[in-house]
Amino acid sequence: MDMSLVTAVLAMQAGAVQNQLANAALKSSLDAEKSAVQILLGAGEQTLSLANVAAGIGGNLNISA
Repeated sequence: MDMSLVTAVLAMQAGAVQNQLANAALKSSLDAEKSAVQILLGAGEQTLSLANVAAGIGGNLNISA
């Protein structure tokens, strides 16, 4: 087998791995951006509101346990 053909195949495989890594990094970045936008727009807020409960409810939290 010609050595230049082997070199070309190895280079193609290395390029494919680089593309997979780049795609994974891009997807992670886009997911982070989407999360940031949702937080800024308030779409990610799923917490319960304490506006209609008695005074003092939810104010103290014991985290020592």
